Parts: sequence; C-alpha cells; structure tokens
Amino acid sequence: MDSIFDFIKGFINGKTRKVVAGIWLDEKALVGAARTAKNMGIDKLEAISPYPMHEIDDALGIPRSIIPYVTIVTGLIGCAFGIWLTVWTSAYDWPLVIGGKPLNSLAAFVPIIFECTILFAALSSVAAMIYKCGLPKVDPPIIDPDLTCHKFALFVPEDSKSYDEAKLELLFKDLGAVEVKKAEF
Repeated sequence: MDSIFDFIKGFINGKTRKVVAGIWLDEKALVGAARTAKNMGIDKLEAISPYPMHEIDDALGIPRSIIPYVTIVTGLIGCAFGIWLTVWTSAYDWPLVIGGKPLNSLAAFVPIIFECTILFAALSSVAAMIYKCGLPKVDPPIIDPDLTCHKFALFVPEDSKSYDEAKLELLFKDLGAVEVKKAEF
C-alpha cells in the first residue's frame, strides 16, 4: 500500500536532485555571469527570474522551444479535420438539399473549420507545455522565496559534468553573486 503512494508522490513531485545556486540582485549582472559561466564550460546551467528575460536565453544557449511547431502542425491537422468533418457530414453522410444550396459550401463550413483549428492547436500547445515543463509538480522546493519578487539566480544541478560544490560556490561569488545556496530540487 505504501509503495503505491510513494510511486504517486514520486510521479507528482519528480525525482530530487542537489543544486548549487548563486543569487543576484541585478538582471544585467545575472546575464553577464551566465555568459561568463557558459563560456567557462559550465554545462546544464539554468536561470530563475521573477519575469521573462530574453537576453538570458542567448547567454545560456537555450534553443528555441518546440511548442510553436507543435501548435502549427496540430492546427493544420485540426483544419484538415474540420474540412473533412463538414464535407463528410453535409455531402456524404447526411446530405440535405435545403433551398437549392450546394452540399459542399465552403462559406458555411468556415466557422467549424476555424473552431477545429483553434481547438486542436490550443489543446496540443497546453499538453506540450505541460510535458516539456515536467508538470505536475505539486510541492516544488524553494531555493529562495525572493526569487519570485526581486532576485535572480543561476544554478547547476548535480548531474552536470561541472558539478563541484566548492568550485561553483567560488565561481558564483567571483561573478558577483550576493549569496550562494545549496538546495535540493
């Protein structure tokens, strides 16, 4: 009985890993530190910010997200499904001639095609985002509560080749971190 609850808890929370995190008060200092650390060969370097910072993507070498591609492909699939659904039901499965109108009238089908396109694209985007973010995480650990207000952080997980707590702590201090913390995710 306990093993089932442990499995569910492990699935919801994910596996834990140790990290060394440096905390900065200025976003420009964080971006500079990220560039320097990345150029020094630190791999699996990640950042936390209270708001989106597009400069950090370039500094960390983060590739473009796959979610827009998922959205366009599934939107086109939804469009094709909407066309097939309306044509099949109107012209083949249940043909009704009303007032001499043609059975295949694209103008009448546009709202359904549009809605199917939006439905498929939106649902698949949300599903892809949930998958890529590793959700659900019900009780995420907290490195520092102020990271959601006014502080910024860089951290390196223990599965990184460059993970050495003492060296990373010294590096983050040299790069201008006001605080270095060790935490578990």
